[in-house]
Amino acid sequence: MLDWILEQQDVWQRLQSCRKPVVLYGMGDGAVKILRVMEQYGIRPAALFASDDFARGNLFMGYKVEKLRDIQARYDDFIIVMAFAVRDLPTVQRIRSLSQQIELVAPDVPVAGINLFTLDFVRQHEQEFARVESMLADEQSKKVLHNIVNFKLSGKLDYLFDCETPVEEAYQNILRPTDHEHFADLGAYRGDTIAELLHFAGDCERVFAFEPDEKTHKKLCLAVEQMGLARRATCVQMAAYSHQQTLEFDSRGGRQSALREESLVTGAAGAAKPKIKLVQGQSLDNVAGEETVTLINMDVEGAERQALEGCAKIIARDRPKMLIAAYHRSEDLFALPLQIAAMRPDYRFYLRHYPYIPAWDTNLYGNLSSQVQQQIGKDFRGG
Repeated sequence: MLDWILEQQDVWQRLQSCRKPVVLYGMGDGAVKILRVMEQYGIRPAALFASDDFARGNLFMGYKVEKLRDIQARYDDFIIVMAFAVRDLPTVQRIRSLSQQIELVAPDVPVAGINLFTLDFVRQHEQEFARVESMLADEQSKKVLHNIVNFKLSGKLDYLFDCETPVEEAYQNILRPTDHEHFADLGAYRGDTIAELLHFAGDCERVFAFEPDEKTHKKLCLAVEQMGLARRATCVQMAAYSHQQTLEFDSRGGRQSALREESLVTGAAGAAKPKIKLVQGQSLDNVAGEETVTLINMDVEGAERQALEGCAKIIARDRPKMLIAAYHRSEDLFALPLQIAAMRPDYRFYLRHYPYIPAWDTNLYGNLSSQVQQQIGKDFRGG
């Protein structure tokens, strides 16, 4: 194994061999996924609890939903399995404090795909991890790779806390956007990432925004208009994809909406019933055509590989700066940079992790040297 992989067993092996009661913390789709994996490994939780506001003695997946103090009154010692995602600082701090009092793990279950991030998975892809590590452009990126791999194996929160950086660091040190960007936002949601770009760049010259959900797309168009970009924006109600194709879309009314073929929870007993709609998949290459794209933001809930295929002409022609979500699939940490490098070997790659439990908001950045970027900008503006 690579010498920076410190964990000798994965979280599922730890739970299998644990002699303490295993207690699940949380409800919802995340808990359903984790319970399904536990069943595969023969792990039977002793109890389930939720935050006091949500614990009313109701049932979830056959378990009575208790409060933490109920569990503490029954067991002297136990291990908590966290089964939900969180990014708001007060809740993160509360969970961090809890993990210092009681052993707590946050197992990694992929948002999309079927491959669990296990010790066997890492062994199978050791060469890809080593290759990507050699491609990373700074020490913080290597630290993020090391820590995220060890976190995904172990579920130990300290790995996450130790590699966090704020959003502004990546904008200031890696992307360095200007007010001349031609911005493609694949998975634009309600326009929040467009607003984020404007915050750091001041303005932009052109926007291409993809959002497949009908209601969310309407909110996106309204937000773009309110930002003063209506005449400079093309907002399409489409899913970013490799080519034009009608796709099944599981619309959950939020950021977890995804192409149906990418959804792990479809058909899971106890999970929310999917709201399936037909949407048009389309490539950025086809939507932008001959127009220049200088910056791509991509968060498409597990369809990043296909969406990148749909940017191949633009990546080869325009060499845009890129911010790609790298946490939906277990293989994203190595597969996405290797895919981009196959298109353009001259990209430099960075990894950053924003505060989030589990390892969501782990992002891949691609750009060229500052000198090359400056020359591209001069060529584009006729300088």
